[in-house]
Parts: sequence; structure tokens; C-alpha cells
Amino acid sequence: MIENSTPETPASASSDNAPTAFTPLLTTRNWNGEWKELQKARRRADDSSYWDKRASTFTSKDSPTPYVQRFLDLAGIRPGETVFDMGCGTGALSLPLGKRGHKVVAADFSQGMLERMGEALARNGVTGVEPVRMSWEDDWAAHGVEPGSADVCVASRSIATADLEDSLMRLDAVARRRVCITLPTGSSPRIDERILSAIGLQRSLGRDYLYAFMILANRGIRPEVAYITSARTDTYDSFDEAYQELARMVDSASGTMVPEAEREAALGRLRTWLDDNLTENPDAGKADQDDQPQKRLRLREPRVVTWAFIAWDK
Repeated sequence: MIENSTPETPASASSDNAPTAFTPLLTTRNWNGEWKELQKARRRADDSSYWDKRASTFTSKDSPTPYVQRFLDLAGIRPGETVFDMGCGTGALSLPLGKRGHKVVAADFSQGMLERMGEALARNGVTGVEPVRMSWEDDWAAHGVEPGSADVCVASRSIATADLEDSLMRLDAVARRRVCITLPTGSSPRIDERILSAIGLQRSLGRDYLYAFMILANRGIRPEVAYITSARTDTYDSFDEAYQELARMVDSASGTMVPEAEREAALGRLRTWLDDNLTENPDAGKADQDDQPQKRLRLREPRVVTWAFIAWDK
């Protein structure tokens, strides 16, 4: 009898075990869609009336802070270039830029913030800064901010929008040469991530700047990234004040992402953490980073806020 010489097909090579197509999430994921869902899960963003009230607690420093100086160094704005400053606040960038002779359109949705900036501009004799009351969602062209109307667009610590891609592309459309922004490397400069980690809320940690980077990269833009760090010393009059303020921070960070039982357990651990980390403040009464008098108690270690500076050329 003649044996069949046809080799058997190994099971591992059967069509049932053929490898499936690989889809890289990095380049195919809808990062702006995920950003929108993240904003829904977070605490609602503050409106203009909130910032109008906060404006009275903000200072308009006549000399740039280390953060502002670092931002301007990285921005590389050339002599004579025009600038659009979106979310200008009290003029942290617009004031020094105006002093350098740049023509600046400075926009913010808070009238209170614009008034504080106006006081600083008048005090320093700066006339080249034009304030505009305008939000990220408004019709910018209706407010005179047209596509290609500025050499450089800046948005410093001001992008807290539901549609991140729209905000980025609005800046991109207005800029003729360069766009410079900062976003937190965490979820918010108000969030102390070391506390969230210590009380078991790691899932609430954010990486906001990565969304901007991926949105830009997937549009074919090659953003440059640097980092700006600043330390903040938070002070309190009492243990209860510290607990209540940090509990609000926990609620803000948790949003709808953390079940109620888990949040309550974390708040219990927060009291223990404060027992170990709240201490007398030897600088009580002295001015803090916002020129406000420091209170009796402070956290043992300053809170370090790290901002991602993201820029791209046109």
C-alpha cells in the first residue's frame, strides 16, 4: 500500500489560530472624544462669575514671576511680533509683553480679571495691550480676533474647556508663526496628587497635557514640550479648615469616577494623613505667593505644581 506523503497541517497553523490584525490605540484613538468624557466625569468648570469674585484675591505683579519668566523664555517671541493672549487673567503675560513693546490682544471671559489687568497696565503706563472680554466658546471673529491676526498665540494655564481640540485649533488658526500653551501635568493645579495617592485615590490622577500632545500629534503637528515647576505653600487657620479645604479638593478630583463608599473611606484616611502632615507655620503673618498673609498652620512639605509647556511652529 502506498502511504499518503502529504504532511499533516500542524494545529498551530490552522486558520482558526491565525493572528488577528493589530490596531495601535496610540494613533487611532479619539483622544478628544476621551477628553470630552473626562470633563463630564469631573467637577463642572468654574464660570465667569466665580472668576470675577476671585479677581479681588489675585495680584498683578509688576515684575514677572519665575513661572512667567520661564514661559516667556520658552515662547521665544521675537521683537515687534504681535501676540494674542487667550485667558489672560490679570495680565501675567500681557503686562510684561506690553512693557517690551509688543502689541497684545488680551482676552478673558471674566470682567473682574480684565479690570485688575487694566489697573496694572495703567500703573505701568502700558498702552499697547487691548483687553477683550471673550470666552473660548465665543465667536472670536465677532470680537475682532480673526484667523492669522497675530504672530504668536499664548494660553497660559487657561485651557479648561469641554472641547480641547477645538480650543487648540482656534489658537492654531489665529497664529501666523507660533502657538504656546501650558497645561497641568496632573488634572489641575488645585489638585495635590501626593495626597490623592496617599489616601488611595490613584484612579483620580490626571495627565491633561498628554491629551493635547496626542491631539496635535495625530493632526501631523510636532509639538515641543518643556516643563515649568513652581512650589506652593498652602496654609490654614485650623485643622478643620485644612480638612474641609482638602476634602473639597478630593471631591473635585473624584467627580463621578469614584464610588461614594470609596470616596468616604478616602476622606477618613485624609484625617489620618493630616494628623501626620499638618504643622505649625513659622512664617505665619508673612505674605504668601499671592501676597496674602500666611495662616497659622501649613502642610509639612510644599506642594509642587508642574506645568507642561507645549508649543508648535506654523
